[in-house]
Amino acid sequence: QVQLVESGGGLVQPGGSLRLSCAASKSTNDFTYMSWYRQAPGKQREFVATLLHLGSTNYADSVKGRFIISRDNAENTVSLQMNSLLPEDTAVYYCKVYDRDSNGVYWGQGTQVTVSS
Repeated sequence: QVQLVESGGGLVQPGGSLRLSCAASKSTNDFTYMSWYRQAPGKQREFVATLLHLGSTNYADSVKGRFIISRDNAENTVSLQMNSLLPEDTAVYYCKVYDRDSNGVYWGQGTQVTVSS
């Protein structure tokens, strides 16, 4: 079993920045991928960004060039740096990982991001 705890959400003005973190209960080296998803009110959960074990990344078109996903293996965290935030970025952001040891997919509980003036 893997526990994931997101943090860093909050209220920010359009054009501002936030950095989300997802702390894992085990080494991030054990994860095949680490991803961020988001879910806005009344909408389905959608992919935001992913970081593969060997370091490659992929982003949704809507956030490409504004968001950066990274990991800190020493701290067992995966982060999402969000810049140039837009009101449409408002959502609950979730961390998702695939753990090779348990062959399982795990989600965090989510952190709220609100972009508003």
